[in-house]
Amino acid sequence: MSSSPRPVRRPASLALRVTLLVGVVIALVFLSFSWLVERSLEFHFAEQDAGELAAVASAVSRVLADLPSDAPLAQRQARLAGAVSGHHKVYYYVGDAQGSPIYANGGPDLHALSARLAPVTALEARTVSVWEEGGSTYRGGVLRVPARTPMSDAVRMEEMRIAVAMDMDFHMTYLHRFKRMIWWATGLVLCLALVVAWLAVQWGHVPIRKVNARIRAIGSSQLHVRLNPQEVPVELTDLVVAFNDMLQRLESGFQQLSNFSADIAHELRTPVTNLTTHTQVALSQVRSADEYREVLYSNLEEFEQMSRMIGDMLFLAQTENDPGGRRLVPVDLVELTEDLFDYFGAWAEDRQVHLRLEGKASPISADRDMMRRALGNLLSNAVQHTAPGQVVEVRLADAEGVAVIRVSNPGKRIPAEALPLLFNRFYRLDPARRRKGQGAGLGLAIVKSIVELHGGHVRAYSDDAQTAFEVSLPLARAA
Repeated sequence: MSSSPRPVRRPASLALRVTLLVGVVIALVFLSFSWLVERSLEFHFAEQDAGELAAVASAVSRVLADLPSDAPLAQRQARLAGAVSGHHKVYYYVGDAQGSPIYANGGPDLHALSARLAPVTALEARTVSVWEEGGSTYRGGVLRVPARTPMSDAVRMEEMRIAVAMDMDFHMTYLHRFKRMIWWATGLVLCLALVVAWLAVQWGHVPIRKVNARIRAIGSSQLHVRLNPQEVPVELTDLVVAFNDMLQRLESGFQQLSNFSADIAHELRTPVTNLTTHTQVALSQVRSADEYREVLYSNLEEFEQMSRMIGDMLFLAQTENDPGGRRLVPVDLVELTEDLFDYFGAWAEDRQVHLRLEGKASPISADRDMMRRALGNLLSNAVQHTAPGQVVEVRLADAEGVAVIRVSNPGKRIPAEALPLLFNRFYRLDPARRRKGQGAGLGLAIVKSIVELHGGHVRAYSDDAQTAFEVSLPLARAA
């Protein structure tokens, strides 16, 4: 049981791709910028708070330094209670080196903070901590300061700890509002960016839609129309140039097809007309068996001519539409030419034409039957157009990775403008020669098709002395 083919997923449209890309990039840029602003604000608040905490700690330190070494605890607490003024929601705690509390003015548990944090010598943004306690957020630190304490008759310096903290709910509220504003702004900017990107893409696609409309208007009768590359944006120039090139090829192929159809009709009309005429004449009156036999022989010649032409047309179609049907083998051109000389020898001798082979060439990689037919067509064409007593020469040579085959024969000069047309189907210099056994005009077209199928080139040359056809084919080692 055969499984159903998987549906082909259609790629996303260009408008959707560009819109999403622009939206994602703008969102990332905006969020990155917002993150930097938020970090900058947090650092600014941290520096500001650290400065205020340092001022409070400094005031407390001065009070401790001014206290007499033998001051009682109650006096110390009273002096410490008035050490700080003008600082709202700032709390401080003083303890001795053993961790015993001396003074605290409320707020969070700064005794626990002094036990948890290592004391520092200066309060800065990098040495303070943030924590939550009792539903509020605090920023604070622990400062290590010296203090005088009595010891018998001497005074010694003892380390004291000052823990300071401040309520930063106001800052947190501001930061939360800022973050919420950033998210709303990001969403708004993203939506606006997507709309603008979509409109920009639609506006940018206007030239494409115009070109598409002009392309849709081109029919089989308007293949001569060309788009102007100067009338489209520079991004579409290559597309328009490629489309014009395609139109040129289509127009050329369409014209060749039209000419080919007309040529086929013309070439088939003549033998069909001859067959009809011969048959009508034969049936116009009672004739003998020998007369009927002569009419049938004449008709047979026409059928054979039509059969050859149809065979040549089918061969051309096969070589052009199925290039993979070749059977490539190393082909010795000297051996192949000598075989063709043997094949055409009797006919050339009957026409009193001499065949001559000059030079040699390296083997090529080719379909032997196709190459035999191509060289056979060239040789047959040369013998057919050579006067009695003249020589048809085949010259072989190697040149820059290719084997060169040159088939030349004495004959009348062919005009230069007609040389490229010799390889067109059904083309003849003298159309009147068709009924003289000259073939249907497909021989050289077959030669060109076979040579190009093997990656080679064929050219025609003509002067007052001779006409030559030169074939270049890749060598077997370079094929």
